Amino acid sequence: MASTVNPPRGMRDFLPNEKAQRERVLGVIRASYRAHGFDEIETPVMEDSSRLHAGLGGDNEKLAFAVMKRGLTPEKLQTASDALELADLGMRFDLTVPLARFYATHRAELPKVFRSIQMAPVWRAERPQKGRYRQFVQCDIDIMGEAGPSAEIELITATAATLDALGVQGCTIRVNDRRLLTSSLSILGFPAKEHEAVLITVDKLDKLGADGVIAELRERAFPDEPVAALAEFLTRPAPESTPRFSSDAIRAALPAGVTEDVILELAAIGHAVEAGRGDSGSLIEFDPWLVRGMGYYTGAIFEVAHPSLGYSLGGGGRYDGMIGRFLGSDVPAVGFSLGFERLVDLVKVGAAHDDDQLALIYDADVDAAVLVRLQAALIRDGKRVRLEARPKKLPQLLDQLRDAGFTSFATVRADSTSVDSLEFKPLTG
Repeated sequence: MASTVNPPRGMRDFLPNEKAQRERVLGVIRASYRAHGFDEIETPVMEDSSRLHAGLGGDNEKLAFAVMKRGLTPEKLQTASDALELADLGMRFDLTVPLARFYATHRAELPKVFRSIQMAPVWRAERPQKGRYRQFVQCDIDIMGEAGPSAEIELITATAATLDALGVQGCTIRVNDRRLLTSSLSILGFPAKEHEAVLITVDKLDKLGADGVIAELRERAFPDEPVAALAEFLTRPAPESTPRFSSDAIRAALPAGVTEDVILELAAIGHAVEAGRGDSGSLIEFDPWLVRGMGYYTGAIFEVAHPSLGYSLGGGGRYDGMIGRFLGSDVPAVGFSLGFERLVDLVKVGAAHDDDQLALIYDADVDAAVLVRLQAALIRDGKRVRLEARPKKLPQLLDQLRDAGFTSFATVRADSTSVDSLEFKPLTG
């Protein structure tokens, strides 16, 4: 008996109707991003291994697929102390590191403030599970060269409009700032050298709850006094109601004394986004303990939450220090990524049914030259045309054509000589 033949674990095949649905969703996302003034670029699927492992990608660097150097000798294979010694290239694990390299390469050819779109697959050596694959598509928009909060406002606005265009209801864009996180931890008594380690645990707040986070911090032997201060803060009564995403609301959600300039900057971002949405409704909220695990974030961070999902639909933030690693001088940059694989399962974009998708079902005695001449004439007229040999079970073929988006068919017989001689019939449900 033949064995089952499947794609590699964590990677998938897509049937024509699945591929068509993915392309329709990508088309809606691309159109929305372009409408907001972003331009699409493309970068290679591989980058130099040294760039992918330069400390810019956080824990994702550990999940990068390495590409072995050519011409390695058996001796070199046996004596290498690290697998990365054997690799000179790697598959990209996100689109941000390649974008930073792209900008450093082409800066002189790009506008002072560059707004990019990247919609492409990335690869990570994940342990495959529901919603987590080894090959998946990311949809990124980034703004480089703009240091002020107008970049964050543009990105959040464009992302919110894209979710609206896809018909995704009930989403919330949670917003915070890495500077508020570190300022809060300092006020609570954690030394600066421990901030990143503490935030790894705080990032689990949604899963563990306040008690679970405090228990883990104690297990990891952080100092008792700041842990107790954090526990008291996390379990305090909810602050009094204040206007949504106002400076008062942000201030009330944080320990007293947190950096005031950042509070005002975040409040201005929220006000501008909500003003721009008008009657579309508010979807932005401040989350004082949103962390976003990537260590390269330097300012505002965002994450898309949906009430039916236990994981985010996307996220991003400001990463002002990354491009400078390639250029030698810092360039302000901020980006927002939608997780396409999670999003495409949540939305349904209807197939395009129109009069331009036709099928020619031909009898066995029809001359092939006649078929291609008829098809070419219809294509020149702007139609999409499929040739199908007449089967024994015609209704089954008609059902397949209708499911594939075709709306009309005509029978081609041996005496059919021109398009005018064909009688097209609708493929009705």
